[in-house]
Amino acid sequence: MIFSTLLIANRGEIARRVIRGAQSMGIRTVAVYVDADSDAPFVAEADEAVRLAGGYLDGQGILDAARATGAGAIHPGYGYLSENAAFARDVTAAGIIWVGPPPAVIEQMGDKITAKALAESSGVPTLPGSESVDEAASVGFPLLVKASAGGGGKGMRIVESAEALDESVASARREAASGFGDDRVFLERYVTRARHIEIQILGDSHGNVVHLGERECSIQRRHQKIIEESPSPRVDESMRDSMGTAAVNLAAHLGYESAGTVEFLVDDETGEFFFLEVNTRLQVEHPVTECVTGIDLVREQLRVAAGEPLGYGQKDISFTGSAIEARLYAEDPTNDFLPATGTLVGYEPACAPELRWDSGVTQGSVVGTEFDPMLAKVIAYAPTRTEAAGRLALGLQRSHLGGVVTNRDFLVATLRSAEFLAGDTTTDFIDRVAPPRRLILEPEELGRMACMATLWVQGGNRDKAPVWKEFRSGWLSSRMPDQELVLCVDQETFTIRYQSQRDGTFRFSDGTRAKIYDWAPDGLDAEVGGRRCRVKITRDEDVLYLRGPQGDLVFRIEPRFVLPGTEQTEGGFVASMPGKIVELRVQPGDRVAQGDTVLILEAMKMEHPMRATEDGVVAQVLVSAGEQVESGTLLLVVEELED
Repeated sequence: MIFSTLLIANRGEIARRVIRGAQSMGIRTVAVYVDADSDAPFVAEADEAVRLAGGYLDGQGILDAARATGAGAIHPGYGYLSENAAFARDVTAAGIIWVGPPPAVIEQMGDKITAKALAESSGVPTLPGSESVDEAASVGFPLLVKASAGGGGKGMRIVESAEALDESVASARREAASGFGDDRVFLERYVTRARHIEIQILGDSHGNVVHLGERECSIQRRHQKIIEESPSPRVDESMRDSMGTAAVNLAAHLGYESAGTVEFLVDDETGEFFFLEVNTRLQVEHPVTECVTGIDLVREQLRVAAGEPLGYGQKDISFTGSAIEARLYAEDPTNDFLPATGTLVGYEPACAPELRWDSGVTQGSVVGTEFDPMLAKVIAYAPTRTEAAGRLALGLQRSHLGGVVTNRDFLVATLRSAEFLAGDTTTDFIDRVAPPRRLILEPEELGRMACMATLWVQGGNRDKAPVWKEFRSGWLSSRMPDQELVLCVDQETFTIRYQSQRDGTFRFSDGTRAKIYDWAPDGLDAEVGGRRCRVKITRDEDVLYLRGPQGDLVFRIEPRFVLPGTEQTEGGFVASMPGKIVELRVQPGDRVAQGDTVLILEAMKMEHPMRATEDGVVAQVLVSAGEQVESGTLLLVVEELED
């Protein structure tokens, strides 16, 4: 290895992944961070860390940090500056090794319009499209508006008709400019029953290029992947060979070096595939390829950057078993998957079944609006696809998460759905299959978990008692009324009444009996109504995060005396997350129809339009364009039209 120190110009789980890979090769690591990440795990895990005053897009600050720490190479991870050709040139001009493809290749592939033309010249089939919005009719509806410099679903809109084109183009351009500094967009035919399948490629500086098979990434929301797998249930040996050959030919034509991905759209009905783009970096979903091939992609990137040949050819690569990755996000699936914020008061991955957790957070981490809301990538590997799906679902279900709303229960429901297990995973999966977006328990089971929570609370009260801890809870020499605890979960209230019995058991007011086998500050082993289980509990003031046999529940302890609260404003539009008002479309007195967009809120580099739910007239506008608002802020009020 010609360098002994590597700087990672990224954050979160990918920074931790690269640090882990480099250190396993005996390479010293340097992290860079901003103030919001000062307590992040990746900062502590690197051998040294440098604070960036200008953020993760501060190329000059990153170069200064590399020089100051003696870093001989820079790994950009993904996102941020990973596909910035100008930064890659600056790195090499500074005499530092760039862990990635040559800047010229990044430049060519970073522009989707140029990339599409190069793919066509290499004989790779492409979708009909146009750079001109005026040619939408010839492209045909439905179509996609896509950011030329985009990725990750940003700057992308599905347009069903000509009437919706102008607004979609304007919104995509704003989002593209915000996310990539480039507002150019183009149009492309939209395939309704499609699969998103990508080929992993590896190239070295000696002219060797191979592919490592495919990954299917079709299950998406807001055009962003949430479940990826390898191999694809749709791809057979013939299709794999055809797509792999097309990807390798394009990469060889480009003179590709390092890891990269050639992405295709596959028509599920015909099996035809069409070129989408080339990602000139490591992908978020790279672990599933590592699992089925046994090839460490970060290690290969570092070897190639050091000038070493791959040392193997296409015939040396084999595929074994099945791997599935789920992206665990801080987001609310019941609220259109909008990002969520908060503090992870509980974060404990399950010990079994064994899964790979690539995570950027730990218990106590604060999830804000500054960065992408992904908490972790959770990966299962097994001999068969069905077994991998089962392992992943159970491992997610048995993990303890608290303090932030996540998509975990939605992921579990998806992985256990009949359609997923059958491999019916086209890009319309979420709308077509509609997996449950939250955990739904039978009333009896919900009541049983409420009793478990109550027993844990009484145990905690007894543990805190300054005297007479050896006496049973509620013990008195005379008969007294039942003890009572009121719990609220999923907008349902449970009033739990119980009494301690002389034999140490408990009797609830409905006759159910319970016995505690073990109480601990973080959980309880108890039998309620003849069924015994151990629950994990984290308490945050009056909120209990309880992990039961079927997943996590959130119980709120209701106060015995409730103070008057503020009333909700009828017809009010409330910010569901912190963000910025990028566009305000109405003023007091304006009439709106159901479905009209009244304003657009930008949060986490994504635009979220707010639409009228019924016909009405705007009574109040309480914000202005450009204003930053907090979650829960009343934005405007629409009143019902009078007869």
